[in-house]
Amino acid sequence: MSEAASTVAPRKIIIDTDPGQDDAMAILLALASPEIEVLGITAVAGNVPLWRTAENALKVCEVAGKRDVKVFAGCEKPMAHSLITAEHVHGKTGLDGIELPQPTMALQEQSGVDFIIETLRNEPAGAVTLCTLGPLTNIATAFEKAPDIVERVGQVVMMGGAYFEVGNITPAAEFNIYVDPEAADIVFKSGADLVVMPLDVTHKALVTKPRLEAFGAFGTHVGEACKGWLDFFERFDVEKYGSEGGPLHDPTVIAYLIAPELFKGRHINVEIETQSDLTRGMTVADWWGVTDRPANAHFLGDIDADGFFTLLTERIARL
Repeated sequence: MSEAASTVAPRKIIIDTDPGQDDAMAILLALASPEIEVLGITAVAGNVPLWRTAENALKVCEVAGKRDVKVFAGCEKPMAHSLITAEHVHGKTGLDGIELPQPTMALQEQSGVDFIIETLRNEPAGAVTLCTLGPLTNIATAFEKAPDIVERVGQVVMMGGAYFEVGNITPAAEFNIYVDPEAADIVFKSGADLVVMPLDVTHKALVTKPRLEAFGAFGTHVGEACKGWLDFFERFDVEKYGSEGGPLHDPTVIAYLIAPELFKGRHINVEIETQSDLTRGMTVADWWGVTDRPANAHFLGDIDADGFFTLLTERIARL
């Protein structure tokens, strides 16, 4: 980092997450990067139930050696429907791939939703970026409970949705949006500044064998954890897609904050389907501008995968 760049104040973020091996990698990237100040981590039900996602967030902070990070438990179920989880992808714990001890860090007593509200009210308007790696239940609930915070959000950078890749949990829907489409609908209609990392981006960020081995080469507990998580996590998608490696979804959110030049996209209109049984949770992205609906999201479509993995490995090696 240049001397000039080092004088810039770090970007304040809240990570809203449902860890998940790829969520864990995103958290590690954020905690390893001086450009970012993690104000707190809010857990949400998604990949696994809330009690596990909250516990997993604590475990990841301990793997990183960052025991001072505040972790909060948020919403335990979607806004309008029962919870759908993804143990078939992430394993029983959500962090299968390496045995980790029970965390000794404690959850904060405050709810994740109230922490989001309080933080956005207390920090200067525009100062806080919400980084969402799971279903949008916590964010939408906060927006509904405290509408005044929406205009105080600097940006919402999320992993969710798809256009060309369409769906990974149903033929039409990506998992994070499908778990709570009503929450996604609230966030996309909120007027907040949205940046979206869809499957169209993450399916180009493949954990190939050399990229996997780069983490094992650290010779550290962090490297061992990363290799174990990714080795487990990618098996499902390699078999499903027949690709040379599994896609690594969530760290793209944090990478965008550090190196936005790695990504390309368009400012377009995105609507969330909440009614149809057939396409529930679909992100209807007007990529080609065929409607007159106003643009509401910066929807990304491409990534420099080599640059992304170089950043990821270089940063996490510091932990």
